Amino acid sequence: MNTTGQQAEHADAKPTIVLVHGAFADASSWNGVIERLQRQGYTVIAPANPLRGVTADSAYTASLLSQIDGPVLLAGHSYGGAVISSAGASAPNVVGLVFVAAFAPDEGERLGEVASESRDSILNTAQVQYTYPAGPGGETAVEFGINPALLREVFAADLPPETTALMAATQRPVAAAAFTDVCGPPAWKKLPSWAVVATGDKAAGADLVRSMARRAGADIVEVEGSHVIMISQPQAVTDHIVKAAQATVGSGR
Repeated sequence: MNTTGQQAEHADAKPTIVLVHGAFADASSWNGVIERLQRQGYTVIAPANPLRGVTADSAYTASLLSQIDGPVLLAGHSYGGAVISSAGASAPNVVGLVFVAAFAPDEGERLGEVASESRDSILNTAQVQYTYPAGPGGETAVEFGINPALLREVFAADLPPETTALMAATQRPVAAAAFTDVCGPPAWKKLPSWAVVATGDKAAGADLVRSMARRAGADIVEVEGSHVIMISQPQAVTDHIVKAAQATVGSGR
């Protein structure tokens, strides 16, 4: 077996691009980006993020990464940024991170605490609390959705009302653990990072996303648009992901 030859082949291969969606959403939020990446010859995987908490969701994502052959470029939107940073820290085949209107927390931080520091975010004013079964003994846990009447303003102000009405109806609630779990060691401390900051982001908050991206040493591009910038500006997001993918070719770990 020519192990050295295989390693060289992997190092020079286009990375598989794994796109992790955020809270209140599903993988279809990446559709516009996926189709553009596929046209450029990239293999793309957009898994269902369970949205049950940073610890659980990062473990789920890390398990997926361990089953992918060759280098991987991880991209995360919103809450998905915390997931990719944690999952990527333990995955030896991850060669880079792309934060798309995303959190990039440091070790020991809780998203609920850092999110409250944003002056641009109005998400807390729009959340609705629900409960769901959390154990065989009738235990329940808390999860959050977005008030459908406020979703467009908070989440996707640059999309047509007909589109945001569908998003409001199909949103996936996120467990409170997403905001209370303590984040582990971040992959951005050892991997190259890129970031897309949506200047009109009222959910994660443009100011917080920008400051976290700077702290991570990311290559930042600012794009005019709402929190769901990968839906409203898919070409700009795709361009930055491709820039990251091209920069990581040959950096196979």
